[in-house]
Amino acid sequence: MLDLLFPVAVETLEYRWNGTTIYYPQMVQHSDLHIEQKINHQIEKKVMQLIEAQKVQQDIQTFHQMIGLYEIKTNERNVFSLTLTNYAIHEYAAHGLTLKVGMNFNLETGENWDLSKQFIPGSDFLSKLTKLVNQQIEMRDFPVFNEPVTVRSDQDYYIADKALVLFYQIYDISPYYVGLPMFPISVYEIENILTDDSLLSRMLP
Repeated sequence: MLDLLFPVAVETLEYRWNGTTIYYPQMVQHSDLHIEQKINHQIEKKVMQLIEAQKVQQDIQTFHQMIGLYEIKTNERNVFSLTLTNYAIHEYAAHGLTLKVGMNFNLETGENWDLSKQFIPGSDFLSKLTKLVNQQIEMRDFPVFNEPVTVRSDQDYYIADKALVLFYQIYDISPYYVGLPMFPISVYEIENILTDDSLLSRMLP
């Protein structure tokens, strides 16, 4: 039986230098210091990876402005799900670029779970998720470059309440003006292919 913990405590830390301001979360007062440090290290590493990704994607080393923010999506039932967002614009750009990543931690181990770990092996979960995403694209008349849109085993996602939220980067599947395409999927639609100990299963009653 899962030991349902209270939400873990979180503090906001800040990097600030040369037009760059990055706010990111750090866990504090976890009952296991090793797990706390493991999670915080992964978050810090991902913050730095986003900075480097901006340099690669925009092919530039110095930005006029860079802002990093975070959102806590779930903090209960030993699940800690968050997103990190990085916006950067250089001096001669017509507009900036936003990058977003999801991190989904098992608070019992400190492990950040890829999407594929949530599902029963051999369940063909990618086909199921791809079908659900494309149904939303049709119902919402969502503008995409090509159909059908596919879901990858390492797809970006976060967990919010009783939903799996899949999302794509700007330009991945749709024009810039659309922003970051997001597709919420109720855990009730996929509960039969979730592993019993998955983070998503913990959102079920």
